[in-house]
Amino acid sequence: MSTVNKTIPWLAGSKPNPAAELRLFCFPYAGGGALTYRYWSKHLPAHVEVCAVQLPGRGSRLLEPPFTQMEPLVKAILRELRSYLDMPFAFFGHSMGAIISFELARLLRREHAALPVHLFVSGRSAPQLSKPRTPTYGLANAEFMEELQRLKGTPPEVLNHPDLMQFVMPLLRADFELIETYTYKYEPPLSIPLTAFGGLADLETSRESLAGWRAQTTAEFSLRMLPGDHFYLTSNEEPLLSVLARELYSDQLRKREDVQHQAAVPRLLF
Repeated sequence: MSTVNKTIPWLAGSKPNPAAELRLFCFPYAGGGALTYRYWSKHLPAHVEVCAVQLPGRGSRLLEPPFTQMEPLVKAILRELRSYLDMPFAFFGHSMGAIISFELARLLRREHAALPVHLFVSGRSAPQLSKPRTPTYGLANAEFMEELQRLKGTPPEVLNHPDLMQFVMPLLRADFELIETYTYKYEPPLSIPLTAFGGLADLETSRESLAGWRAQTTAEFSLRMLPGDHFYLTSNEEPLLSVLARELYSDQLRKREDVQHQAAVPRLLF
């Protein structure tokens, strides 16, 4: 099986784990990057290889134009990362990343490829509950800043840094366009376990809207509300990583049991 190659731009910064039996691909929120997940491997089971996905337009890929449409982005992700889906894997996505990971799982199903053993979505309402809103990505800078402050979807350390805001404004506009032009299209529910996470103090993403993810799977569903606001995963990540560690450990146990069961089934010769 292949190991993570740090020279691959989409996985820049991810640390190879030769002992890995499962890969966790992590997708960022609007304006975020792979650095959000830089310490996760220290807190997750030893058999998990954390693959923080670096999208164009941020971090080491700052000079690359960011995507502004969901479908081309998801297809590009699959094209670039397909060779790393050669062992059991799971997806985690926060906010914008939740929709990216969800649509990537559905694309894999349409291509009759292996599906993630678990889909973890965080800080984002179920896609079928999304209501059309007046686009904000084209607003003047002052109005766009007001919208960012109202939504509380951008880290305060970025909002309160004028020079940094000027630097990241084009990326934020592109990410907002990516989400605001996204249109959910019905497909049958996935057949994989799905866990939705939310912050108890997140005013934009309610428990009820997170519970709507239940309709997107025929397998096991769970909803976890954790202390913190929309950015609970950076301000108070310990509870989240604790739950993820347990879930990923259980996923791997189930996978091993499936393999053992298949090996025990007698083969009939005709």
